[in-house]
Amino acid sequence: MFCYAARSTRQRSQSAEADSRDLKFDFAKGMLIILVISGHLTQYVIYGDNGYWYSPYFKSIYMFHMPLFMAISGYLSSKALLRKSLARSVSERAMQLLLPTLFWCTLMETAKLAALKLAGASSLNSVTGGLSDFAMDLTGSYWFIWATFASFLAIRLLLAVCGRSSTWVICVSAIVVALVPVTFSIVPLLRYTYPFFCLGFLFAQSSEWRTHIISRHKLLLKFSLAAITCACYLSWGKETYVYNNLVLIHDTASAKQVFLMFLGSAAASAIVMELVLQFWSFGCPNRVARFVAVELGQGTLLLYLIQGAVFRLMDLIPLGEPWDLSIRVAVAGMLGMGIVVIATTIRRIVQDLGWVSWIVLGAPPRSRCSKLNH
Repeated sequence: MFCYAARSTRQRSQSAEADSRDLKFDFAKGMLIILVISGHLTQYVIYGDNGYWYSPYFKSIYMFHMPLFMAISGYLSSKALLRKSLARSVSERAMQLLLPTLFWCTLMETAKLAALKLAGASSLNSVTGGLSDFAMDLTGSYWFIWATFASFLAIRLLLAVCGRSSTWVICVSAIVVALVPVTFSIVPLLRYTYPFFCLGFLFAQSSEWRTHIISRHKLLLKFSLAAITCACYLSWGKETYVYNNLVLIHDTASAKQVFLMFLGSAAASAIVMELVLQFWSFGCPNRVARFVAVELGQGTLLLYLIQGAVFRLMDLIPLGEPWDLSIRVAVAGMLGMGIVVIATTIRRIVQDLGWVSWIVLGAPPRSRCSKLNH
């Protein structure tokens, strides 16, 4: 997203790049993508059945990780939404998000077909069936990409129609989208995350108001959010997850679950973001913290795409039931490390390869970034 001036060596270029941007948000994104991978490892490897719905670790991750990711995306998208034209901002965001998504989904489908062929499975009955499977994997495995792009597009259209006086319109749109009773495909996931994108965008526009309110009531606000987070965590159940309630209100019980989901996610996201920022302020000189920020936080899109492909392909691999918990945890740890190593290696290899960088990473090569800055 950001471009930096070139240096004589790659090490100096990376150091200058890291120093010229606010790494605390990259650190937050790096921590969140680790949690995304950890949540999927808990789901697919450690449990392997529906027992993960009742896991306290799974719950502690899924309460906030995607809502906070979306809020950060809305916050960081503020400049592009306000300063660039409609056509330019949307085209650049599509190039950044959708092009690599199509590439990795195609690669995933190719690997899946090869695995099915080696296993002796029958080929697809028709081209239509193959395209249907591809579309389902493209949306289902990478739903967060589509939710991010749709949220960006919606906000940009509202800004184009209403101008900068659209704050209240955006607030209303968040409520309307959250409550509209549409449950087709990944729409419930979009309805769940869109309000957090709006919240992040609006938060970026109100720095004076935010500073005034937080500075005057900082301790009370933190205590209240922590209390709400704990209460929601204790009340959170299987039906509180968006995957099960589909953000659909049809009676008092469902309304309670949807309200609990949004309230708990918002409070937990705020608390976790505060903790992450505090941790960064104390640990930023640490090499591990900088690795999380620079290597993981600035490569979250690639990590998300690769882990999505890996866990989708894992549906084809039955895990052995006799495995005990220690073996499953060890396998999960090795798989998670493997995803990180593969993603960081690919990023370092292709980030200077012209159009390959656009297709694989969704980012221009660093040499082009340097020219644009000059």
